[in-house]
Amino acid sequence: MNVLFMSLMEYHSVSERDIYTDLLREFIRNGHKVFLLSPTESREAVTVEENCTICQVPTGKIEKVNFIRKGINTLLIEGRFKAAIKKHFSDVHFDLVLYPTPPITFVGAVAYVKKRDGAKTYLMLKDIFPQNAVDIGAISKQGVSGLIYRFFRQKERQLYDVSDYIGCMSQANADYILEHNPELDGKKVGICPNCTEYVDRSVTDDVRRQMRKKYGIPQNRTVFVYGGNLGKPQGIPFLVDCLKSQKDNQNVFFLIAGDGTEYELLERYHQTSNQENFKLMRRLPKEDYDTLVGACDVGMLFLDHRFTIPNFPSRMLSYMQAKLPILACTDPNTDVGKVISEGGFGWWCESSSVEGFQNAVDTVLRSDLLEMGRKSMEYLLGHYTEKDGYHAILSAIEE
Repeated sequence: MNVLFMSLMEYHSVSERDIYTDLLREFIRNGHKVFLLSPTESREAVTVEENCTICQVPTGKIEKVNFIRKGINTLLIEGRFKAAIKKHFSDVHFDLVLYPTPPITFVGAVAYVKKRDGAKTYLMLKDIFPQNAVDIGAISKQGVSGLIYRFFRQKERQLYDVSDYIGCMSQANADYILEHNPELDGKKVGICPNCTEYVDRSVTDDVRRQMRKKYGIPQNRTVFVYGGNLGKPQGIPFLVDCLKSQKDNQNVFFLIAGDGTEYELLERYHQTSNQENFKLMRRLPKEDYDTLVGACDVGMLFLDHRFTIPNFPSRMLSYMQAKLPILACTDPNTDVGKVISEGGFGWWCESSSVEGFQNAVDTVLRSDLLEMGRKSMEYLLGHYTEKDGYHAILSAIEE
């Protein structure tokens, strides 16, 4: 089977490690050929690897730019991807088109391949836009901004319509899509979770001590780590309030490592508060970051409390690989906290309650973190491997 994968992520090789390349390698291991369209800020390039062809398409800057510039370049991407398909893959008959959100603007390129080749189309729903932007105040449904909302809402509906199958990250995701898009056939909506290739990223006691010494992290405290994007979806003001609430707690230490539009907010607090049990770092290379996470005790998730859409952050997978239990601070609409709590590998509090966070920290300090970390890894192996994602997609197609 020839599989076309389109994404906003920039890839140079299918051997890179993330939730999509891990999944694509599983397709390759099962005898399929993968063709990958990836944006780039530099020149167009085509790279051929074993059973995988990567076409890097110039699209302009999309990540870590303001909303308007990102929106314009995202709108232009479907035409550029469609042109790249015609130019480089005119002689390839595709059997399956895979594409995650964001963005919702692949509609034209997906529809083109579906019509040309009779390909099956599978949307991996990782983001519900434009409602997520409305939730955090980036756009409004009223006034001039309302025109933007209605335009993208129409694009969203078109994407759902052109998709033969929609794989949602969790049951709450699936329920939300069906409730707010009643025209959808429920049979085309299923579960395709965030998944990753199994790698044991836990560390030995010696490595733990070395990493903590290297980065100035106390050896004798319970270390809470957050790594990843530091933007509006993460509700950074609430994170700052949580840090303030723990300023005098001598039993804990907070490590925040990442980048994003709200990094400066954290940086200002870090510089002015002189909080002794809080360390802020820019994003590290992936291997260094993974090892450092393994040297911590608890992974943290943060989502803005205003979200009405059920997000399910993929960053939890890196915590699970490191055998860390997880503290999720989210809105009440996502089911990620329910999954973590009922799975026995973490805790949940609402991301509008600092008191809830304080209570959760107190509970963490009374818990068996090693046992909960073991359950975290076991849950990953049982639900979120690349094989789980592969079989979810193949099962939908075969039906």
